[in-house]
Amino acid sequence: MPEKEKLRIDKYLWAIRIFKTRTLASEACKAGRVKINGQNIKASHEVKVGETYNISKGLERKIITVTGLLENRVDAKKAVEFYSDLTPVENTPSFKSMFNMPMLRRDRGTGRPTKRDRREIDDLQDGYFAPQPPQTGSGNDDTEE
Repeated sequence: MPEKEKLRIDKYLWAIRIFKTRTLASEACKAGRVKINGQNIKASHEVKVGETYNISKGLERKIITVTGLLENRVDAKKAVEFYSDLTPVENTPSFKSMFNMPMLRRDRGTGRPTKRDRREIDDLQDGYFAPQPPQTGSGNDDTEE
């Protein structure tokens, strides 16, 4: 692994796979979503071993400490060796997803759901709510008596 003495924060965040592209990492720095000690930093900030960064990425918040410098992007298993994640468990997306159920909403002004829409809504809800007992009659008998 090539380690460098001087490394930009945007390149480091890209290399350890926090951001998918280096451009996204530098834009996050410009937007103030990467902080050190509560202060916004520029994309050209020089990374030092032992520094702690607060990173906001969408709804996700991470706190990482630099344990090693990594210039080039590597696979995820090797990338975790170059930082330690100090994010509290309560702030991780997997923890939050256990308590957040999706809310089904319809766009305003779309009117009442059609029969097809209603069936799709019911199919979506089956995985999240208690199953309903099967109905005995289908109500769509085409036979005339």
